[in-house]
Amino acid sequence: MTTQTSDLAVQGTVAEGYEPVREEFAALLAAEPELAAQVAAHVDGRRVVDLWGGPGMAGDSLLGVFSSTKGAAFLVVALLAQEGALDLDREVAAYWPEFAAAGKAGVTVRELLGHRAGLVGVDGGFSLAEVADDAALAERLAPQRPYWRPGTAFGYHSLTIGALAAELVRRVSGATLRDVYRARLAGPHDVDFHLGVPASELPRVIDVLPPRPPAVEPAPIEPDSLAGIAYNLQHPSSVDLAALPNLPEIRAGGPASVGGVGSARGLAALYAAGLALLTPDTLAECAQPYSTGRDLVLGMERAHGLGFMVAAPYLGARAFGHDGAGGSMAFADPAAGLAFGYTRRRVPTPGGAGPDAERLATTTRACVRRRRR
Repeated sequence: MTTQTSDLAVQGTVAEGYEPVREEFAALLAAEPELAAQVAAHVDGRRVVDLWGGPGMAGDSLLGVFSSTKGAAFLVVALLAQEGALDLDREVAAYWPEFAAAGKAGVTVRELLGHRAGLVGVDGGFSLAEVADDAALAERLAPQRPYWRPGTAFGYHSLTIGALAAELVRRVSGATLRDVYRARLAGPHDVDFHLGVPASELPRVIDVLPPRPPAVEPAPIEPDSLAGIAYNLQHPSSVDLAALPNLPEIRAGGPASVGGVGSARGLAALYAAGLALLTPDTLAECAQPYSTGRDLVLGMERAHGLGFMVAAPYLGARAFGHDGAGGSMAFADPAAGLAFGYTRRRVPTPGGAGPDAERLATTTRACVRRRRR
């Protein structure tokens, strides 16, 4: 049984037992009148939450989700590894010989996905055309000397990990990551999340709004620091990260690090497809912490499994997913049978999934637990 919300600020439906998610969402919208957001969840393959609200936001609105895009790339890689096309502990160069240059011959697929390869960028940076094109980005990355000795540490490959994964997919499957994603995940499972927005869907796309000025200006990132290289600040025509999802080149190219465009429904359906397609062993591989500790790029504690962000304190131990600089979040929790997606229109300050996403995720998981007692 589903119930239609009666709160004018909140639109959509929730299944019986998930009313607390609607109440939490209404509280968030009331506390931040400018908030425009969507939240969706599937449990055991059935959609139980489908809510939206705020200025300019519809249930089927599509918007750029920044690094939440990476989840689609990692799910494709996990599926190919499950089928034996990729060996996670084999050297990347076994599939992509050019990658062996400049001391990278020993880097394994697992190390690459775990942000341990030291390929956070290239000397001099990337053009916008290269950022929008995973194949062009991979071609620049193959001869690049790593920024630290691979395997000794990890740092967030913000703009590059999707291109690196995409090239691996192309080498082992003969198809682009986008094509494999559409054929194996998006198409069969009706996932309203796009790597490259079809022209027919452009009328539903809304612009991401820039962050409000912070109360205290943070220290500037030096272009030649690891963070500056990872965020492409070295290139003379570097585009502000918050503006990337609105650029036609990014929407059309669908780069697998930051270029995905979709809805909360789409993000939840994406991870529901992952739960349906991946075996228990593969799901455990996705969620098992591999790179843990202080991230050299972000300068903070992080944990990654098979590419995915893992070990978040508000999620279960077997959960895996990814957030985005625009405040989006998506994850799967196999133990709960839960797939969750959240989007918001305005980039928060600071960027990344904030307390709004965490509150909704925590409330949704609590509803699942109560329903299963």
